[in-house]
Amino acid sequence: MLLHGILPPITTPFYPDGNVYYKKLEANVEHYSRTPVAGLVVLGSTGEALMLSDEEKREVFKIARQAAAPNKVLIAGTGIESAIETLRLTEYAAGLGYDVAMVRTPHYYKKQMLPANMLAFYRTVADRSPIPVIIYSFPQATGYDMPAELVIELAEHPNLIGIKESSGDVEKVRKMVEGTRHIKRSATVTETFDAVTPRMLAAATAGDPHNGSELVPVGALAGTHDSRPSSSAVGVIGKMKTRQKEVGFQVLVGAAHKLHASLDAGAVGAILAFACPAPTACYEIYAAWKEGDAELARIKQERIAKAAQRVGDLGVPGFKYGMDLNGYYGGPARLPFLPLTAEVKQDVEQLLADIRN
Repeated sequence: MLLHGILPPITTPFYPDGNVYYKKLEANVEHYSRTPVAGLVVLGSTGEALMLSDEEKREVFKIARQAAAPNKVLIAGTGIESAIETLRLTEYAAGLGYDVAMVRTPHYYKKQMLPANMLAFYRTVADRSPIPVIIYSFPQATGYDMPAELVIELAEHPNLIGIKESSGDVEKVRKMVEGTRHIKRSATVTETFDAVTPRMLAAATAGDPHNGSELVPVGALAGTHDSRPSSSAVGVIGKMKTRQKEVGFQVLVGAAHKLHASLDAGAVGAILAFACPAPTACYEIYAAWKEGDAELARIKQERIAKAAQRVGDLGVPGFKYGMDLNGYYGGPARLPFLPLTAEVKQDVEQLLADIRN
């Protein structure tokens, strides 16, 4: 499955009393669906997943899935400390139609999180998950930095199709890309090389049992099919024209202020919290890089670098206030997060003054 491009890890809206504001979640998802982002990540770190009950998580997944545009890739943050609970949530998300599971590194029992533990955890999840899995490494939050060597070893698993690497370490990105370059998989994409998922194909073929379409193995969609047909061959599946694209183990990053450098190092896209208030500004960096315009990509990167780093330092409350400024509903975060002070709000307003999305 293709995971290229920019994906915002959307926030979870709350009322002032702390209850989930589902109507605003729906409105935000519909708004993001009209932007050029490749897809959405639901219940990542920026979504305050750790702050939600299991019941709330399931309802957030449901509402976001219903509100998202059909052509957007949907990634569910399903990582919990144990493999069995991770799989339960992953299976629920898959049943709703999510395309990929993003699984955070277990970290509470840090001293016991040895390579053998991580290998067993991710292989077990990937073996049993009904949808492809990406690793989520966020050492600033978890205190556990998954070594590149371990990622390279896990990348051999056919259902582990990528990683979100949020450390901001560009050299680590380069090392993971180089170490997984030998992995070659074939993914089904649209005629214009956008992502195609089983959910999208089901919608394209719905209601037409005699459409004459070819059958595509689920493994090919997930990037696990070994055969690599020519990308120039266009086929028709239902109402959708498709072709095949060779993809490897896909490295996505989480540091917006280092996006351009990470793309140059071999990353294929990014899951950026800064894309919550500024999805188009982040996409413009990727688009310029994709077109081979390094100078424009550099200019676009410089435009957001200071704001992305400062708002990132403020965490979820900072991103949510930026959303309030840019036409989305940010609102409050849950305790122990505190509201921004008036002085800090003014700082964010100045940083985002020319970054409107």
